[in-house]
Amino acid sequence: MRWWLLVLAQFLQAPGVLNGPDPAQMEKAPDLGYRAVPHGIVLPQDIPLGRPSSVAFDSHGHLLVFTRGDRTLLEVDAATGGLVKAFGEGRYVRSHGLRVDPQGSIWTTDVAGHTVTKMTPSGEVVLTLGTKGKPGAWDEAAGARLLFEPTDIGFASNGDVIVVQGHGKGEPRVLRFDRNGTFITSWGGLGTGPGQFDQAHSVVVDAASLVYVADRQNRRVQIFDLDGKYIKEWKFAGLPCGLFLGRDGQMYLASGFSGQILTLDKNGRATGMFGQPGRGLGEFGEAHYMTVAPDGDIYVADTINPALHRFTRR
Repeated sequence: MRWWLLVLAQFLQAPGVLNGPDPAQMEKAPDLGYRAVPHGIVLPQDIPLGRPSSVAFDSHGHLLVFTRGDRTLLEVDAATGGLVKAFGEGRYVRSHGLRVDPQGSIWTTDVAGHTVTKMTPSGEVVLTLGTKGKPGAWDEAAGARLLFEPTDIGFASNGDVIVVQGHGKGEPRVLRFDRNGTFITSWGGLGTGPGQFDQAHSVVVDAASLVYVADRQNRRVQIFDLDGKYIKEWKFAGLPCGLFLGRDGQMYLASGFSGQILTLDKNGRATGMFGQPGRGLGEFGEAHYMTVAPDGDIYVADTINPALHRFTRR
C-alpha cells in the first residue's frame, strides 16, 4: 500500500478522529501532570512552520524542528521563540526522523528519498548513507549501498550508528554502522516473529548498548544487543511511534494515533502518561516523535493535525 493510503487509513481509524479516544488502544497509567501550552515559536512571515515530523534539542539548548515544509530544518531559541536559522531547503523528499548525537552532529532520515544525512551544527553535510531517490538493499558483497525508507537513527556509547528502515514498502531492517558510516551488520525482515518487523519506526540505544526498536504495526518494542541478538519485547495496546531516552535514563514513548506520551519502566510498563487524540490544544492526530527540553518541557511533533505540541508541568 502506498504510504499516503496507509496514513489515511490509519488516520480515519484512529481513536479521536471520528469517535473519540479508544480505551482499547490506550495504556492505563497515572497522569504525569503536564499541561499543553502554545509552542511560543515566532517565525518570519516567509518561513511558515511546516508539518512537523520530528524534534530534538541541540548542544546549545536550541530546539530543532524537522518539517515537511519548504524550509525543512528550523533552529529555534526555545527561550524566546525566535528563529536562529532555517536550512535544508530542497534536500529532502519526505522528512522523517531527527536526532542529535553526543558530539552535537545533526542526523536526519528522508523516508521517501532513502537517505540518512549527518550534518555539523551549522548544517554542513558531512556524511550521507544511501543514494537519494534510489531505494534498495545494503549488500556489501554486491557493492550495493542503498537504503529503503529509513525512519530513525540511534547512537551506541561506542560511537556506532543504528539505522532503522522500512515504512511500508521497504523491507523493515536494522542496520549498524560505525561512526564513519562503515557498515557492520544488519538484521530483520518482514514478519511477526522475534527479530522481524512490520514498520521499524524508531530506535534508541541505552548505556548498556541495548537497542530498542519501535515495531509499530506489530504494536511492540523489541530489544536487541548490538549484534542483533533478540533479547525480549514489550507489547502495547497502541502503535509505538517515537522512542526517546532522557539523559537520566528515563524511556519515553510517543504512542501514535492513541495520542499518548508514556513513561516506561525497565520492563516496558507504562508508569505515567498524558495526552489523547483530538484537534484541540495538546491533542494529537499522531504523536510521531518527541523530545524533552533542558527545562523539562516536552515537545511533540504531530504529522497529522499538523502541529508542534508543547507541554509543561502543571
